[in-house]
Amino acid sequence: MGLQVENLRVYYQTLHGDVKALDGTTFSIEDGEIMGLAGESGCGKTTLGHSLVYLHLPMKFIEGRVTLDGQDLPVWNMEEMNHHRFKDISIVPQYAMNAMNPTRKIGKMISELLHVKGISYKAVFPELKRRLDLVKLSPDVLNMYPIELSGGMKQRMVMVISTLMNPSLLIADEITSALDVSSQRAVSEMLVEFRNREYVKSMIVITHDISILYQIADTIMIMYAGKLAEKAPTETIIHNPRHPYTRLLISSLPKVGVRYSEQKLQGISGNPPLLLNPPAGCRFRDRCPVAFEKCIEEPPFIEIESGHYLACWKELEKND
Repeated sequence: MGLQVENLRVYYQTLHGDVKALDGTTFSIEDGEIMGLAGESGCGKTTLGHSLVYLHLPMKFIEGRVTLDGQDLPVWNMEEMNHHRFKDISIVPQYAMNAMNPTRKIGKMISELLHVKGISYKAVFPELKRRLDLVKLSPDVLNMYPIELSGGMKQRMVMVISTLMNPSLLIADEITSALDVSSQRAVSEMLVEFRNREYVKSMIVITHDISILYQIADTIMIMYAGKLAEKAPTETIIHNPRHPYTRLLISSLPKVGVRYSEQKLQGISGNPPLLLNPPAGCRFRDRCPVAFEKCIEEPPFIEIESGHYLACWKELEKND
C-alpha cells in the first residue's frame, strides 16, 4: 500500500516567527519504490524526512495526514511514534557516521535497542550476522566501539541497525555525502540490495547528488523552498524534465567526457526566498527564466501524465 502524505505542513519556530520549511506537501510512494528527493540546500528535504519519523522542536506540526500501509502515523506525537520507529518506519540520518553511541560497543547498543522493542537479541543474532555479511562487515564489529570503525564501515553499520526490524519505509538522508567515490557506490548498491531482498518495502533517498539517484532511484521528486516542484520516473526527470527549476538543476550537472571548454555548466542565478515570509505564488518565479503574470498565483501540484506530477503554470498551459 506504501506511503501517502497529504497536505503536510511543518514549520520551524523562531523568535521572529515561523519558518515555513514544509508548506503543503502531497505525494505518495508505492511498495517497492525507491524515491529520490533532491533540491538545493534549505529546500525542505531533510525537514520532510524528519517530519515522517522524528518531528522534534523547534519543528512544529501545522496540519496534514501521513499513512503507511493504510495505517495513520501520528507524526505530531513523539511518544506515540516510538511504537512505529524502526518497526514501521526508520531512518539512516544525515551524518550517520556519528549516530552511534560512542560509549557503547555496537553489539550492546543493538541489544539494548531490541530489548526496548521487546525483541530477543539472541533470536535476531543469526539474521544480524547475515546482514553484516551482506554489507561486508565481520561479526567482530559487534565487539567494537564505533570509533574503531572507518567512516564507510560506520555508515554500513547504521544501515544494518536501521533495517534490522524490516521497516516498511526507510529514509536515507545524505548517507553518501561524506564518503569517497568507491564507498558512495558501495553504499548506494546496498540500498538497492536491501530493497530487492525486501528488508524494506520502499525508500526515500535524500541527496544533493542527482547522479546517485540516476543509478538507484525509480522516481525522483524535486523540492524548492518548501514546495514540491516535480515528481516523475527517474528517466523522465533526467532526460525530459518539465519544471524550469528541474531543468536548471539537471543542466548544472557535469557530463562524462565533456570538457568545460566545450560546454560550460549553467548555474541558477539568484537565491531561494526566505521562508520566514515567503513570496506569494510560485516560489521560484523570481529566478525563473519563463515566469509570467500567472505565476503570482500558486500553481497546483498535479499529474500531467501517468506518474508525472508538476507545479508550473507555463507547463500546465501546454497540457490544456
